[in-house]
Amino acid sequence: MQREKVIFIGHGSPMNIILDNEYTRSWQKLPELWGNPKGILAISAHWYINKTATTDVDTFKQIYDMYGFPKPIYEIEYTLKNDEALVSRIQDELGDSITINNEWGLDHGLWSVLVHALPEKNIPMAILSIDYKKSPEEHFALARKLRSYREEGYLILTSGNIVHNLRTADWNNPGLTPICQEFDDLVYDLIMKKEYEPLVNFEQLPNVKVSFPTPDHYIPFIYALGALYGDEKTVSFNRGGELASVSMTSYIFE
Repeated sequence: MQREKVIFIGHGSPMNIILDNEYTRSWQKLPELWGNPKGILAISAHWYINKTATTDVDTFKQIYDMYGFPKPIYEIEYTLKNDEALVSRIQDELGDSITINNEWGLDHGLWSVLVHALPEKNIPMAILSIDYKKSPEEHFALARKLRSYREEGYLILTSGNIVHNLRTADWNNPGLTPICQEFDDLVYDLIMKKEYEPLVNFEQLPNVKVSFPTPDHYIPFIYALGALYGDEKTVSFNRGGELASVSMTSYIFE
């Protein structure tokens, strides 16, 4: 069986749910790139809690975890079947270090992308929370335990943003500030050179606090790195960003 890909998506503003732009059009092309995986293991920046958890419901509930946006966004319905077989595999792998938490579901970090990328809703998915108590190295090590699922036909999809600073967001700026663009470019350069260690131990990188004051949207990127074997071809798309301080840069590792 061919090893499945790892994808990190910069999901950006919830406005992308209803917009036709370069980002959403690229998401529509993702099925051409990921082929026909038997399931998806997904990690969203928005399920950021005090434990590592998954869910064992039959079908995910949709979560509108964004506020103050146009009404049409909240009228879109999107849900997906849970991959219960994959959930069981994850439970066997992680044992007592993972819990079941059915209070969550598909947050907009995932469904805002999937409404474009998977409109047929024909691939089941399991979701994994981000434990905010864990260190970057612990997140990386956890992803290492899960990467073998790629060889069983599971795509790994992580969703966040390399740069995510809503404190300095500017709706009138269609790109990134110079400092944020410099950080996004630095991450790109390190990725292309396969220098992953400084990306995991990101606190030593320049301008990191300006680029993301809190790590929740960056940590999914660490999970993507942890799921790699090191021999993958790396393709970047949607390079750059929006709102002055939200990077849309995304990566496919194949």
